[in-house]
Amino acid sequence: MQLTLPLLLTLGRVAAIPVVMVLFFLPVPHARQAAMMVFVAASITDWLDGWLARRWQQESRFGAFLDPVADKLLVAVALILLLYDRPGMLLALLTAVIIGREIAVSALREWMAELGTRARVAVSWLGKLKTGFQMTAIAMMLWSSTTFGIPFYAVGYALLIVAAVLTLQSMVAYLRAAWPDMHEQSDPSS
Repeated sequence: MQLTLPLLLTLGRVAAIPVVMVLFFLPVPHARQAAMMVFVAASITDWLDGWLARRWQQESRFGAFLDPVADKLLVAVALILLLYDRPGMLLALLTAVIIGREIAVSALREWMAELGTRARVAVSWLGKLKTGFQMTAIAMMLWSSTTFGIPFYAVGYALLIVAAVLTLQSMVAYLRAAWPDMHEQSDPSS
């Protein structure tokens, strides 16, 4: 395995997770804002590593595996931190919907890959839109304080609701695409 810049960016996203956690809990001024900045930098690498890998023809099997894992870990940890900080039924529901969808769609993609029909559940524009809302919402909620008159946490919370709706819509779209294979009868002789 060759350590290319795209792969290093993906590994950096994984390494950013404990940094976000430590900054989130650090009892010093502006630690939450620093956690948000690390989260945003890691989120940007989500787009950048794939773009660079394709542009420079440095795609690898390990990178293709690690990229979505890094994304899901970053989002799941950040959502759990936010829920820990301000527990509530709605935030718990949003967190469960977003993390649950990630697990379900990952399992669906793995199953479709075994059938040789993974292309039916490739990342869609709706999934990318969901990711954009999700990352922006989480970043704003991590920032948490009102800055320049903008209530970052409240705006982020509203965006997280939009992200959860898009999450459900994209999951339904993926399930619809996979339905012909899910509905197909198994061959009893196999």
